[in-house]
Amino acid sequence: MTNLSRRAVLRALAAGPAIGAVGALGTLGFPAIVKAATPEFVMKYGNNLPVTHPLNVRSQEAANKILEQTKGRVAINIFPNNQLGGDTDMLSQVRSGGIEMFTPSALVVSTLAPVAAINAVGFAFSDYNQVWGAMDGKLGALVRATLSKAGLETFERMWDNGFRQTTTGNRPITDAQSMKGLKIRVPVSPLSIDMFKGLGASPTSLQFSEVYTALQTHIVDAQENPLPIVQVAKLYEVQKYCSLTNHIWDGFWFVLNPRAWGRLSPDLQAIVSGAFNEAALKQRDDVRKLNDAAVADLQSKGLVINRPAPDSFRAALRSSGFYKEWQGRFGAQAWGLLEQSVGKLA
Repeated sequence: MTNLSRRAVLRALAAGPAIGAVGALGTLGFPAIVKAATPEFVMKYGNNLPVTHPLNVRSQEAANKILEQTKGRVAINIFPNNQLGGDTDMLSQVRSGGIEMFTPSALVVSTLAPVAAINAVGFAFSDYNQVWGAMDGKLGALVRATLSKAGLETFERMWDNGFRQTTTGNRPITDAQSMKGLKIRVPVSPLSIDMFKGLGASPTSLQFSEVYTALQTHIVDAQENPLPIVQVAKLYEVQKYCSLTNHIWDGFWFVLNPRAWGRLSPDLQAIVSGAFNEAALKQRDDVRKLNDAAVADLQSKGLVINRPAPDSFRAALRSSGFYKEWQGRFGAQAWGLLEQSVGKLA
C-alpha cells in the first residue's frame, strides 16, 4: 500500500463511528474509500435511538447509497443514541447549524411548530392506511410548510415511531368507561394529558426512568407506550394487561438545517432526499413487523392482550370537549385536513 493510499484509509477511518464513508468499506470497494476520504460535503445526523433500531439501520443504508451515488462527494455521519445530546439539544443544534440533520418526534418539533403535534390527537387514526394517507398527503405537506417557516427543511416522508398502547395492572381497558379514575403515567405533553383527562383518567407525568418503579409500587397503575418500549423496559413484569388502544400515533420528521441543505446542488439534493425517502418506506415496514412480533412476545411473557374498539373513546372525547378544544388550537385548516383522512372528530 502506498503512503498516499494509507493516509486516505486512515482519514476515512477517523471520520466517525457511524459514517457513510466507513459503512461503505464493505460495499463500495477501495477506490470509493479513497474518494470518500475527503468528501466535498459532510453532514452530521443525530438521533435518540439505539444503533440497532430500524431508523438507524435504514439511515445507514441511505448514507451508504448517497456516498456511492454522489461518487464520494456527500458523506453522512450518523450519531445515534443521544451521542450529540438530548432532543432539545439536537433541535437547537440543527437550527444553529451545529449539526445538519435530526429526526425529532412530531411532539418534540411541535415546540417550534405547534401544528406538528396534530398527528397525536387522541384516537384520530384507526390504522396505518389513515396515518400515511394524511402524513404523505395534504396534512403532512401543511406541517412541512410550517416547519419551513420555522427554519427547518424536511424530507417528504415521515419515519414511523408506532402507535401507543396501554398497559395496566388492575384491569384491562375495554372501552372508555374503563379509563375512569385510572392512575396512568403519561409523558409531559399537554395533548396527552388533556386526552386522558377527557376520558376521566388521572394522568401523572413522570420521567420514563421512574415508570417501572412507579408501576411496581402502585404510584400509578398504568402507562402507555409503543410495544417495543414495553418489551425493552420489561414493563410486563409489573403489568398484567395490554390493551391495543392505538390511542396516539407518533412519527419522526427528518429535519435539516436550511443553510447546509442549500449548499448542495439540486442534483445532490435529489440523491440525498431520494435515498432517505426510500429508506423511510422500508423503516415503516420494519416497525410494523416489529410491533406485530411484539404482540406474540408479550403474550408469551404473561401479558393478557385485548383489542378495544375506538368508538367509545372517540365519543367520550367528543362529549368532554377535547376535540373541539384542540380543533381551535390547531386551526380550521389543519383540522379539516385531518378529518379528510380520519372522518369527523369534533
